[in-house]
Amino acid sequence: MPSAARPSPVMTEATMPTSDYQEALRPRFHYTSRRNWLNDPNGLVYFQGEYHLFYQYYAKGCTWGPNSWGHAVSTDLVHWRQLEDALHPDERFGWIWSGSAVVDHGNTSGLGIGGEPPLIAVYTAGGKTPTTPCVQCIAFSTDRGRTWTKHAGNPVIPQVEGENRDPKVIWHAPSRRWVMALYLDRNDFTLFTSPDLKTWTRGGDVRLPGTSECPDLFELPVADSGERLWVFWGGDGFYRLGSFDGERFTPTSGSLIAEHGPNGYAAQTWSDTPDGRRLQISWMRGGRYPGMPFNQQMSVPVELTLRRFPEGVRLCRVPVRELEVLRTGAQRWAATALRPGAPLVADDRGGLFDLIAAIAPGEADAIVMRINGCELRYDAVRQTARFQNHTLALPLCEGELRMRLVVDRTSVELFAADGRICASFCYLPEACEDALSISAQGGAATVRALVVHGMHASVG
Repeated sequence: MPSAARPSPVMTEATMPTSDYQEALRPRFHYTSRRNWLNDPNGLVYFQGEYHLFYQYYAKGCTWGPNSWGHAVSTDLVHWRQLEDALHPDERFGWIWSGSAVVDHGNTSGLGIGGEPPLIAVYTAGGKTPTTPCVQCIAFSTDRGRTWTKHAGNPVIPQVEGENRDPKVIWHAPSRRWVMALYLDRNDFTLFTSPDLKTWTRGGDVRLPGTSECPDLFELPVADSGERLWVFWGGDGFYRLGSFDGERFTPTSGSLIAEHGPNGYAAQTWSDTPDGRRLQISWMRGGRYPGMPFNQQMSVPVELTLRRFPEGVRLCRVPVRELEVLRTGAQRWAATALRPGAPLVADDRGGLFDLIAAIAPGEADAIVMRINGCELRYDAVRQTARFQNHTLALPLCEGELRMRLVVDRTSVELFAADGRICASFCYLPEACEDALSISAQGGAATVRALVVHGMHASVG
């Protein structure tokens, strides 16, 4: 990595490369940039009727390169409109890395004008060489996020240790101050507090075994109880539950996992959602899109809740209800025998699905779904699911395989056990006669309930 990357040329809506969004491998309802590379979601914030999605972006090509912040907005979490890039590398600090954004309702930063609260982006700048250490900076916008000004007093936090990056900032109302979760190195994170987003004091450290990078910190109620817990999240989909006093996070659980797939990474939640839901989106890392003018995609947004299970309280993730507006009717089956050699075939050639299934394996050794030519195999003996050479534990529930699959052109997202088990997969579709078929192997099974919704595209 060079010690200081040259700024990428500013991309405006007038000069942005065109695309009809009809490319063969373009996801139809997952966010992709019109052109070029994207990765980590950044700066997720809701403001004046818009959900903002910023993200790591390389404006010069379809491979990873000097990062800027790309930018898209949506009024419904489903239909996204790409805007001008927001933050660009500069000669002083180098590349623009991951971070977050907040609405400074009280204008604690003093950067608002005319009584309107500013949007504040908190981000890492720098590189991986001794001459460009990673530091934490802020930028502000007073025009609904359309243009951004880097704070003249940057960096607001100099290098701490290690790679120290990916700041996630929240407002902690009880202590009336801002809190930043910051990645340090390996499995180590730390917290900072600030009255104004410009001056920061280091608080307690947090260790999150099994993960690194991209922290998040938020509080949720436990469903059907009066209990509330804090969640400390890491980039690989591991998290810990605990309490937070405004300065220190005290874990009450070990390291737990929410993302069981190979392609979900760097998830972040939105701040200031209008209805109080905790909403999250991930980078679907590592997908392949050969010959396409873009590279990489986001997951569908999901809603987070805490629910109590026999093994304890766990974080659950399910697709946001807004996704249902894309459904195109439903095919339904109930109490249907599934016998070897006689697959159940869905009558849909679009290859886009939102599928909800409850299947009793019965005498079957395996339940096999062919999804756009690719095999998802459920081993009923081992109670594991395998897709794209990745295996995950998926226990039966009351003798049934219960799961939801959200299927786009190049991705499958699996949700089971009330969202406690989630897995994100990228794939390349293969030539096939039927976009979706389900069969039993080794004996008969029973489809207790199956609903297959086709899906409209939200792009193009």
